[in-house]
Amino acid sequence: MNALFTTAMTLRQVDPGVYAGELNEHWTIGPKVHGGAMLALCANAARTAHGGQDLQPVAVSASFLWAPDPGAVRLVTSIRKRGRRISVVDVELTQGDRTAVHAVVNLGAPEHFPPGGRAAPLLSANPVLDLMAPEPPDDVAPIGPGHPLAGLVHLGEGCDVRPVLSTMGLSAGGRPPVIQMWARPRDVAPDALFALMCGDLSAPVTFAVDRTGWAPTIQLTAFLRALPADGWLRIIATCMEIGHDWFDEDHVVVDSLGRLVVQARQLALVPAARG
Repeated sequence: MNALFTTAMTLRQVDPGVYAGELNEHWTIGPKVHGGAMLALCANAARTAHGGQDLQPVAVSASFLWAPDPGAVRLVTSIRKRGRRISVVDVELTQGDRTAVHAVVNLGAPEHFPPGGRAAPLLSANPVLDLMAPEPPDDVAPIGPGHPLAGLVHLGEGCDVRPVLSTMGLSAGGRPPVIQMWARPRDVAPDALFALMCGDLSAPVTFAVDRTGWAPTIQLTAFLRALPADGWLRIIATCMEIGHDWFDEDHVVVDSLGRLVVQARQLALVPAARG
């Protein structure tokens, strides 16, 4: 099985509304499957069960029950509503006899941009455009062999991820971190599913307070605001508060044309202090 993102999102129907998939070792953080990849796979199962590609997963709310190992997974879908503009599908991602993720997927039409042009939003407070250029500078290295994050983040073979390491250090003066990175899949343009995965791509914002261990996500909600244009996706991750037990983390994902494509917020557990 290769490492391409399109392969990771492949589903095989085994029963009505039930699909088999596989997230291999290339889609892991440490030893466990990446939460954003599981959220994207749940979104694909919901879209597939509903039928056709006209509707997209405009909102995905996922609760993580436990962290599965890389390998085969099973996705069981239940269509809760078929609407004129919005449909709702429940998805359970299981491994063995345990449910790892329970997701509720709202299918609809994301923001529409006319062919050949770009309609400006009625109002926008996009924070990414003033911080990041459409493409990464030459001195921002991809995660891969020899990179400081290579031993932890294993997504580098399936997609090109280029974090700005200087934004991942300790925060000065108690200010919230603003972690910055660029990402794109290999050999294909980014799509809705890849953009959703990017809503969980950053290292935990707890790096800012020197808590760098495993930070398990409890709940993650992602909004697909628009389909991404071809090219690099720009991502920033920040937070409101890092407590002693819980922290929040927000992602904003912008495409090569400067359009907002994904917003995501998660609640996670603060890693233990290093002894």
